[in-house]
Amino acid sequence: MNSGSCSSLMEVGYDHHHHGHEDLHVLAVDDNLIDRKLVEKLLKISSCKVTTAENAIRALEYLGLGDHNQHMALTNNNLKVNLIITDYCMPGMTGFELLKKVKESSNLKEVPVVIMSSEYIPTRISK
Repeated sequence: MNSGSCSSLMEVGYDHHHHGHEDLHVLAVDDNLIDRKLVEKLLKISSCKVTTAENAIRALEYLGLGDHNQHMALTNNNLKVNLIITDYCMPGMTGFELLKKVKESSNLKEVPVVIMSSEYIPTRISK
């Protein structure tokens, strides 16, 4: 979502936000802090529970699909995610690669993934 180029801003850890008993839990993934906070605020206006991750690797770890916990079952209800919103252009792993990993998982393949990008690249959109 940043202005035309891939940002390399990184943050340590996750931002967890647990407010009340919201029905929808959204995982928002973006390497740009400002964009991530903006998405988080917009989702909270709609009373969503929001967890943010600063890159796709962190998102996969949170979802139980990281290198060290590839076979972990998602039994904890707090980890249940109803929607993933991710930036396309991020260092290390793109949002599209994150989408592919989620869809390969038997536990997560039904979770919708929305990919955002500020760049108009028709071939990327088609893919």
